[in-house]
Amino acid sequence: HVQLVESGGGSVQAGGSLRLTCTYTHNKNSMAWLRQAPGKEREVVAAVFPGSAGVTYYADSVKGRFTISRDTKSNVVWLQMNQLKTEDTAIYTCATGAPGNSHYALDLRSYTYFGQGTQVTVS
Repeated sequence: HVQLVESGGGSVQAGGSLRLTCTYTHNKNSMAWLRQAPGKEREVVAAVFPGSAGVTYYADSVKGRFTISRDTKSNVVWLQMNQLKTEDTAIYTCATGAPGNSHYALDLRSYTYFGQGTQVTVS
């Protein structure tokens, strides 16, 4: 059973930056950051596949602004969020799973273990 713990959320003004951190127990699967805004469904915003290449995928809404990265030796994954917008306000959750291929990288159903989440508020 994989355990994931997020940190780094908070409040920031539009245009600002935040970096989220997720520490997890040993796991070789893909890692992802999900978010759920008030009144909206949870969505995958970024994913990174396992292996030395660490191929990354991003939702169109965050592409060019967010960067996901991981350190497999330290079991840490980060989400660097720049140029934040009010619509980025949400609870951000770290997750892990096995999408299988790139087609499913941003599919919520690919992820089976989740952290508790951390609030990000952009005003």
